[in-house]
Amino acid sequence: MSKFSVAAHTRRAAKNKLKLRAFLRKLGQSKIQLNRYAKQADKEVWQEIDCLDCANCCKKMTPTYTKKDINRIAKHLNMTYQQYFDKYLYIDSNKDIINRKTPCQFLGKDHKCTIYKIRPDDCRGFPHTNRKDIRYQVQEKTYANNLTYCPATLVFVEKMQAAVAGKL
Repeated sequence: MSKFSVAAHTRRAAKNKLKLRAFLRKLGQSKIQLNRYAKQADKEVWQEIDCLDCANCCKKMTPTYTKKDINRIAKHLNMTYQQYFDKYLYIDSNKDIINRKTPCQFLGKDHKCTIYKIRPDDCRGFPHTNRKDIRYQVQEKTYANNLTYCPATLVFVEKMQAAVAGKL
């Protein structure tokens, strides 16, 4: 049995969103060396969270595709770049290439990605809790934007908050 429920996560994220976003703003402006805390928080997150119990990232979000991602996936599907792009993707107002719709066309009924081995790089790195550029992720609001969608992001931010309590 899962150690969390998506519904409980959603309620907790909604309840604490403003406080956690305020914490992330302060964290991004701080002089604290974040990588040490982030490494430990990331390790602890995966003791609590199993992405296959959730798949909200695939259900409610879309990755940002690179041209390399598109070429790789299109080739796998025996499509041209343009055929794949026209069928599944568009360029948003930020000039990012993203899925036309959610849930993702590659999300299987078992919450598993049907193109897992060739998935986009953005999916491969999600939820970006083990990156070397943690401060950049904080400053770019990656975690703040993902709090209400991703249980792993919520738990990661909460663990970071507990780890640096009293240091900000």
